[in-house]
Amino acid sequence: QVQLVESGGDLVQPGGSLRLSCAASGSAVSDYNMAWFRQALGNQRELVAYITRYGTINYSDSVKGRFTLSRDNAKNTVYLQMNNLKPEDTAVYRCAAARYGGPYNDWGQGTQVTVSF
Repeated sequence: QVQLVESGGDLVQPGGSLRLSCAASGSAVSDYNMAWFRQALGNQRELVAYITRYGTINYSDSVKGRFTLSRDNAKNTVYLQMNNLKPEDTAVYRCAAARYGGPYNDWGQGTQVTVSF
């Protein structure tokens, strides 16, 4: 339905910052709930943050105050600004889209974020 491509993952030291991008094509991100998920090795996938098509943004408690999700409708791109990164933020980060309040059916390929010295 919508194609998603993440970028921006990298190796960064604790306390550093990264900005992840999720570029969409085929459909407008403003027509979807857009979310960032992450999954660390051996762990379940967890929801990091999401924005509804109406613009409401929510964050998980673990990243609240450190991460900022934003949406640029003109560029059809969703971003995740990550500040004060911690080793426990290490994971594969994926963006996903859900239409009409339904399940997240469309997923990006993922981008690796590693927080370590």
